[in-house]
Amino acid sequence: MRRMPERRPYGLWESPITPAALAGGIRLRGPSWDSDGRTLGWFEGRGDRGVAVAADLAKGGGDIRDVSSEYAVRAGVGYGGGDFALASGNAWFVGHESQRVYRRPLDGDSARPITPTFGEASSPAVSPDGRWVAYVHSYEDEDVIAVVASSGEGWPQHLARGRDFYMQPVWSPAGDRLAWVEWDHPNMPWDGSELRVAELAFPEGSLPAIARSEVVAGGADVAVLQPAFSPDGEAVYYVSDETGWGHLYRHGLATGERRALTSGDCEYGTPSWGQGVATFAVLPSGRLVATRQRQGFARLVLIEDGSEARELDIPAAYASFENPVASPMAERLAVIASGPATSPRLLVVDLEGGAPEVTTLRVSDPEAFPAAALSRPEPVSWTNPAGDEVHGLYYPPASERFTDQGPPPLIVFVHGGPTDHVDAGWRPQVQFLASRGYAVLAVNYRGSSGAGRETMLALRGEWGVADVEDCRAGAEAMAARGLADGDRIAIMGGSAGGYTVLRSLQVHPGFYRAGVCYYGISNLFTLASDTHKFEARYLDSLVGPLPDASSRYRERSPIFHAHTLADPIALFQGTEDRVVPRDQSDSLAASLRSRRVPHEYHVYEGEGHGWRKPETVDAFYTAVDRFLRQYLLG
Repeated sequence: MRRMPERRPYGLWESPITPAALAGGIRLRGPSWDSDGRTLGWFEGRGDRGVAVAADLAKGGGDIRDVSSEYAVRAGVGYGGGDFALASGNAWFVGHESQRVYRRPLDGDSARPITPTFGEASSPAVSPDGRWVAYVHSYEDEDVIAVVASSGEGWPQHLARGRDFYMQPVWSPAGDRLAWVEWDHPNMPWDGSELRVAELAFPEGSLPAIARSEVVAGGADVAVLQPAFSPDGEAVYYVSDETGWGHLYRHGLATGERRALTSGDCEYGTPSWGQGVATFAVLPSGRLVATRQRQGFARLVLIEDGSEARELDIPAAYASFENPVASPMAERLAVIASGPATSPRLLVVDLEGGAPEVTTLRVSDPEAFPAAALSRPEPVSWTNPAGDEVHGLYYPPASERFTDQGPPPLIVFVHGGPTDHVDAGWRPQVQFLASRGYAVLAVNYRGSSGAGRETMLALRGEWGVADVEDCRAGAEAMAARGLADGDRIAIMGGSAGGYTVLRSLQVHPGFYRAGVCYYGISNLFTLASDTHKFEARYLDSLVGPLPDASSRYRERSPIFHAHTLADPIALFQGTEDRVVPRDQSDSLAASLRSRRVPHEYHVYEGEGHGWRKPETVDAFYTAVDRFLRQYLLG
């Protein structure tokens, strides 16, 4: 007999999603097939250590083993990604400490460095014959595409230089061409970038060199993503947002003919926040499998030449897909998938027969939370003060043990970026809150991706204004619809989302009962001067170029208005954050402390722009739970 739910006030529900449970998982990314299509590798984040992992699928995939030996793995260019690859019977990975590219035979015991110790490396790409490795290298603020002998003999050489940024180098099947994405400041890759294809020369006794190259797609106001050659090497595929939405294209290398493969008000692209971003895969048959996203929910689709994209029969539990990669030898792919109630897992999808066969190879979270304890989001929209429609995902409170009556307290969840978006994939922060009796509104404010280029560009010059107003309008809309208690609203976010939290408390004092800000931005001036190279000119478009926009920087920097902050706030910061340096949070906490504003300030040693250590994850969620109970419910 099923037990009836116990009546308990919202926000005070006991939950199986504990801080300790969330601290115990692993992070999955970057699947890669070996050249024979037999072995699959991927990256695992285990606490603060990255590990390259491989499994022999010919043996059923049960022999999962670490292949990075004694080295921690993490590529250091920008936000990371492109940590490792499998090719020619070897694992190729970037060592976290040294930033050297290493080679380790899959049937051997030791790893050998093939690049010298200086700068930072990412995205090792091995030539089809296994002789050369192209990779992205950054040293003293100069980024290049370099090439080195796979044996590690000799010194690397530059293949391409002169642009501010390079991303996603990939070889043609014959090894006679290399393609990549490049762009310059002040653009971010989603503002405008170019796809370049180079023909290679192979001087005797020397490394490959570029014979000629040309830009085949993109531009200053068009963003491109993920070059991939066709199996016969006669074409290159990519994503471009030239129509206003990210769609797939095919460019014939001999004819120059360019053809759109997809259309409609949907997204096949995503912002390139890291080196290893991928949204589609090219199967050996020439068919494509791609991620198509609408209103935060994604599906895998199959694209055959001359036919409309056809949705694959993948379980509905999955609503987000990352880094699909095709086997070089069979009609199957690997992909990281998750859903609102399904934590990320590595899937192998076999398309050799009719219906796809889906095998789960690795699960990120060992905890199997009760289905009734997990919230299912609903797409919602509302109108902001400017009259524009804003979208988001509303997560109602969920529990198998407890219930309450009336509208629940609401947490407005603000994503980072700000050029990013919240999709319906696994959101541990959101489920942690919803399972305790809070409703959560995840806002895709103006400037968010996933809804077309026009929406993304709407934040230009308006950061700290448009995002703030869209969040408040969303909270008011949820309260008006009876989905939230208008007197019990808090706001929470990290990085750029943390900036929106601080600005919201500054601009609308008293509207939110409390704010939770983790590694958030408080000073736009120091962000522009001290952040890493990747985002050094990001504020040119979001706020305006300096020094002309200096008054706007001061007006929108919360640190210069700290005396107006009066609502309770919890601040969280890592000591090793290169994106938002610690002094931003230190200065704000000092102001709050001097004026005795209710606040907490938690500093985590050894953490960067995001939490990796299990003890940090546990401490963070424990503190957030305690803080919200005290100031949102009290």
